[in-house]
Amino acid sequence: MAFKTAAGYGNLPNGNFSPVIYSQKVQQAFRKTSVVESITNSDYFGEIANFGDTVRIIKEPEITVKEYARGAQITPQDLDDEDFSLVVDKANYFAFKVDDIEEAHSHVNFESLASDRAGYRLRDQHDQEVLGYLSGFAQSALSTAAGTANTTVSGSKAVATAGSDELLTSMKLRKDSFGNITTGSAGDHSIPLAARLPGATSLPTATASPLQVIARMGRLLDQQFVDTQGRWLVIDPVFVELLKDEDSRLLNGDFGGSGLQGGLAIGQLHGFDVYVSNNLPSVGTGAGTTGSANQNANFGVIVGGHSSAIASASQITKTESYRDPDSFADIVRGMHLYGRKILRPEAIVTAKYNAA
Repeated sequence: MAFKTAAGYGNLPNGNFSPVIYSQKVQQAFRKTSVVESITNSDYFGEIANFGDTVRIIKEPEITVKEYARGAQITPQDLDDEDFSLVVDKANYFAFKVDDIEEAHSHVNFESLASDRAGYRLRDQHDQEVLGYLSGFAQSALSTAAGTANTTVSGSKAVATAGSDELLTSMKLRKDSFGNITTGSAGDHSIPLAARLPGATSLPTATASPLQVIARMGRLLDQQFVDTQGRWLVIDPVFVELLKDEDSRLLNGDFGGSGLQGGLAIGQLHGFDVYVSNNLPSVGTGAGTTGSANQNANFGVIVGGHSSAIASASQITKTESYRDPDSFADIVRGMHLYGRKILRPEAIVTAKYNAA
C-alpha cells in the first residue's frame, strides 16, 4: 500500500482495495544499429534453402596477355574454372512462453512485444558474428562481441594465400605499418592512436592519428585496384571519439555536416561510407585501454572494404506459435539461418588499435 496510515487507523488494514496497476506503456531497451546488411551483398540470398546447404561460387578466370608478332602462331589459353564455397552453417533460435493468465490480466500484448525483441536479438547476433568474421575474430559467446581470433575456415578459402581467418596478412594494419612510430616494442602490436590536433606541423613518434589510419586503409585498397565506388568503413565509438577530437568539423553538424544519422557517421571520409557499430571485436579490455603505447592484449578492431568483398545469404526459416501441451500457455519460437563468405579478401582491410 503506497499511502501512509495514521496511528490507530484500522479500516481495511491489508490494503487489498488499493490494486496494483500495470502501465500500458513498456520501457524498451536501447537497441544497437545493424550495419551488416548495408555492407554485404546478398546475391546468393535465393540460393539457400536448408541448414548445411553449400553454394559453389565460380571465380573469374585469369587471362594472360601476350605480345603479338606478325606471322607468329597464336596459342589459346585454357581457362580455369576454380571455385570456392559459401556454406550455410550458422543457425540461431529463440523460444519463449506466454501464460494465458498473464496475457489475460495484462494491458500489454507481451507476445507481440517479445516477438519484436526476439527479431532484434537475432539481427544483432547476426551483426556481431559477421562483423567479427570480417575482422578476423570469432565471438567468445553468443550476444558478446567477437574477442578471440578466428581460426576456422568456413567452406573453402576464396584465395589460397589467405590465412585461417580468410584474410590477407598484407591487408592488416598494425603498429609497424606506420613508420613514424619509432618508440615502443613489438611491431605486431595494436596501433596506438591519438588525435593530431589542428596546426600540428610534424608527425608524432609514438602514435598515429585516426585520419592517418583511414587514409592508409584507402591506400591499401587502391593498391589492390578495388573500385572507389561502394567502399565502406565500420568503426567503433572509441574511434569516433578520437576522430572528433582530431577535427570536429568532420562529424559536427555545426560545420555544415550531417552529423550522426541512422548509423551513418558521415557521407564520405577518404572515399568510405562510414558506419558506427558496437558489434566490432573488442579484445581484452578493448580499444579504450590507455596508458601504454603498445597493446597486444587490449585493443579494438575496425574494418573497411568494398560491397563486393563479402556475400551474406540470410533468412528466417521459420517462426511459429503453438500451444504448450503441459500448461495453459502459448510458445513462440523462431530460427535464423544464414551463411557468410569473404569473396575478395584483397578488398577487405582491418586495423587493430588502442587509444594511446
